[in-house]
Amino acid sequence: MLKSWFPFSFQEDPATQNGVSKTAQIAHAPATHETNKELEPPPRSTRADAADLAKYLSFEQVYVNAAVKPPRIPYGILKVADMVDSPHLSGMSPEAKRCALLMALDAAGVEIEDLLQDAVVRQRALNDYEERQRNRVKDFDAVKTEENNKIQAELDRLTSQHLERIQANIEEVAREQDKMRTWQKGKQQESQRITEAATFCVPQGSAAAGVSLTAVLERATLVRK
Repeated sequence: MLKSWFPFSFQEDPATQNGVSKTAQIAHAPATHETNKELEPPPRSTRADAADLAKYLSFEQVYVNAAVKPPRIPYGILKVADMVDSPHLSGMSPEAKRCALLMALDAAGVEIEDLLQDAVVRQRALNDYEERQRNRVKDFDAVKTEENNKIQAELDRLTSQHLERIQANIEEVAREQDKMRTWQKGKQQESQRITEAATFCVPQGSAAAGVSLTAVLERATLVRK
């Protein structure tokens, strides 16, 4: 008896009505192209991109905006899902729970084929919406990656410029240090000339190499005393 409730499968076509398969009716149903700005990818290079990506439709909105709408039936697959989660069926074995559900659906005159078609349409709507969102996130990632590459290129350019300035400063300091050492060498020579000249100005002195100007001045002080 239970097998008669499930003649429909995702691979096999359910029983036909008036010579036309119910699955075929749904599969060939004309797609409704309703404009939904929320489903369109956000414009590139806008500050609102990140905020737009965070806006996802609720599942009910996904079903409503789907190209193929779920069939309008009193008992849909979501109703069955609510029944499965009912506390009245908690603790029951899967087989007992299924029998109870089938009895309730039979009493309500619900066709199992309609329920399974509803499940197929809703799953297709979820998959299609997920694919659109995945593509939108992919495009968003591409835009931000391009922006990051431009920022990195600008950063590299600025880094190169600043490194050149740093190197130029180092070279300028080195040149100034060379100039200082050259001047100090000349200063030593000039000081030596002054000291040698000063030794000749002191009585009883001699132009001895290595004599400091301080020593010459001390000798001049002693001579004056």
